[in-house]
Amino acid sequence: MSNSVLTAAELDALAIMDSPEAAQLSKLLTPRLTKYIPYEPTAKQRAFLLMNNQKEVLYGGAAGGGKSVAQLMGALQYVDIPGYSAILFRKTYADLALPNALIDMSKKWLMPFVNSREVHWSEKDKKYTFPSGASVSFGYLEHADDCYRYQGAEFQYIGMDEVTHIAPSNYRYMFSRLRRPIGLDVPLRFRATANPGGEYGEYYYQRFFVEGEANGRIFIPAGLDDNPYLDRETYKEALAELGPVEREQLLNGNWEIKGEGDMLSRHWFQIVPSTEIPEMAQRVRFWDLAATDPKKRKIKKKTSRSGMSEPDYTVGFKLAKYQGMYWIEDIFREQLSPHDTEMAIKRTAQQDGLGCAIRMEQEPGSSGIITIDKYQREVLSGYNFMGVVSSGSKVERARNASAAAEAGTILVSDKCRHILDFFDEADLFPYGAHDDIIDGFSGAFSYFRPATSVVRLPTPIKKASGSYWSKFRR
Repeated sequence: MSNSVLTAAELDALAIMDSPEAAQLSKLLTPRLTKYIPYEPTAKQRAFLLMNNQKEVLYGGAAGGGKSVAQLMGALQYVDIPGYSAILFRKTYADLALPNALIDMSKKWLMPFVNSREVHWSEKDKKYTFPSGASVSFGYLEHADDCYRYQGAEFQYIGMDEVTHIAPSNYRYMFSRLRRPIGLDVPLRFRATANPGGEYGEYYYQRFFVEGEANGRIFIPAGLDDNPYLDRETYKEALAELGPVEREQLLNGNWEIKGEGDMLSRHWFQIVPSTEIPEMAQRVRFWDLAATDPKKRKIKKKTSRSGMSEPDYTVGFKLAKYQGMYWIEDIFREQLSPHDTEMAIKRTAQQDGLGCAIRMEQEPGSSGIITIDKYQREVLSGYNFMGVVSSGSKVERARNASAAAEAGTILVSDKCRHILDFFDEADLFPYGAHDDIIDGFSGAFSYFRPATSVVRLPTPIKKASGSYWSKFRR
């Protein structure tokens, strides 16, 4: 295979440079590969393979980001060098032997060379030996003292796949096995891959995200969109079956979420028939704009310490109030272009009717003023519409709504769209990757109860019955 992993755009850029400069840049952007690596690395895998001057790197984030592939590629980069030795670990041998796990993957890559007798595979030792004499082995670190089985061994590449399941004592000890004899011209690399969470997730979060930069430890984020070889939509459907915390970790690569949030819970909201909502109730639709064109989804929202990021949603949150009780009637949640957003807001206003007030978060600066002015004059002319300048953090703005929800005074219509998305954000707030619906919820509640006021709550009502609630579980 060709060693070039440059994209077409990169090659076009190189073409306009002087030949020596282009050749040098091409060399810098191309990781060292061998014929035993049958795929061109993705952009994130290429970064992983190029960091030969960094001893310790963690590659991970969302599930499906090509982490195990990157590990095997890294181990195979120098197998044409005599004396080179690599080892790849999982917690147990069973983990190594799973379909499409490291050993199974390595056999798919290397069995043609084994069958031709170019490469030797020892089933007993779980070890490949290459014509140069270099080797790639597989091991496991299930118990706290398993690391001592490698006492006296030396490796130039140590890879730990799904490291958050491997005890920190085993991880730290194996650094003593990372060494090379004088004259062996290969880098010393300790490489870990992982999804957030896991039995020892907190330790590795501390090691790479809190202490990492000061200690020369590098984190490379990877997600579903970084792996072109994966059927992403089908995999997302599979992850949708998980609970909100685990789904947030595996789908969005969120390392900062350790458990459910501490401000809201889906169990605080009783779902009721829409026919029970009083017609004479006051109503407001609060809009939180995020004009994200689906054709241009490289436009991202803010990134967390995890390095992962996700597009924002435009949310229109409709809330009704009558005699101290509140009903969530409808949630609009879409990723649209600016023009399509305007059209959707206009259609929604027509459906809600003139009796429903419309409020919209006004972004800071002149652009926010211009946006609100346009909606007043053109899109929502004739409606009870105003822009609202937010103050304080998202957490502060959500406190009154949170208190009312915990007291059981906020109900949810069974006709409400995006109920499950709202419940997921509620369970994770303020640690989840998405909080667009909660922002809309806070804004709508503040229309009735401004954040500066003191909420006086009526007597709590009975919580939702299990039979009715069960219809709205994932």
